[in-house]
Amino acid sequence: GRDSMYRNAPKPDTASLVTSDEFDKLSPEEEELREQLESGDISKMNIIPYSGNNMFTPLLGYITDTFNMNTNHFALDIAAPKNSAVKSILNGTVILSTWTPENGNVLVIQHANDFISVYKHNSALLKKLGSYVSAGEPVALVGNTGELSSGYHLHFELWQNGIPVNPKDFILF
Repeated sequence: GRDSMYRNAPKPDTASLVTSDEFDKLSPEEEELREQLESGDISKMNIIPYSGNNMFTPLLGYITDTFNMNTNHFALDIAAPKNSAVKSILNGTVILSTWTPENGNVLVIQHANDFISVYKHNSALLKKLGSYVSAGEPVALVGNTGELSSGYHLHFELWQNGIPVNPKDFILF
């Protein structure tokens, strides 16, 4: 039988392909920005300095379940082969490295700007409580641990200021 988590895996679909003609079209906002830049008058532009972080993708794989506040699924589920490297999205400190019956091996990292990243269902944890980790550094291995897991995947949560946020709003998957 197929695991339920693979039901949402993307299927090849030629209808969703983007043609090169679509890349050449500019939005009205981009056209206006280009005109302002080309005219050399940037004093009237409303430029907000970029204050975000360049977050690493924690794992390359297929997204099988998305962030949904209505169903209390505060994560992306990413299917990948067993023991694939799970990486830290930013520099930070491990504030939890443990095992729970529901979520198996769990790792939680505190980052700057009040971000916390959560990595669940791992087969092994590579970092201990208090460890400093660098962005892109392997911190765990993909697994299928815990009662709430139904196949090899990473349950990845991102929180800011104590509120769950959609990882897709911050990371390109």
